[in-house]
Amino acid sequence: MKRDTIDDRVLTRIAQEKGDVFLRADFRDLGGYDQVGRALLGLVRKGGLIKVGYGLYGRARPSTLDGRPVLVGGLRTLKDALRRVGVEIVLTRMQQAYNDRRSTQVPTGQVVGVRGRVRRQVGYDGFTLGYERAGPTAR
Repeated sequence: MKRDTIDDRVLTRIAQEKGDVFLRADFRDLGGYDQVGRALLGLVRKGGLIKVGYGLYGRARPSTLDGRPVLVGGLRTLKDALRRVGVEIVLTRMQQAYNDRRSTQVPTGQVVGVRGRVRRQVGYDGFTLGYERAGPTAR
């Protein structure tokens, strides 16, 4: 009879979750800190997850171009990761200008408007999100 390992339990929990962002703390009840870390690292090596920050992981799928793992939601997943750690995301000045038709420059989404101070880097594969600090009157 096969024993249910922590790797199997972490994989089952990820399959049951609807979101694409996972914190290491989401698996706290499955085992010790180091055990969960090793299970998540194993999933990163297999291509099922991508580490996007300290204790933050995103659901991955193989790229249609070269088969390397990519985030399921792309930039949206990185922004969701910030929300999961309690960062309030607002529109940047460029996004506001574009929405108000004051600019024809389409924002790329690589810079995120945030309220408060953010010290955490979020990104993957050499790319990290940039932050623009928004004032209290921003939308």
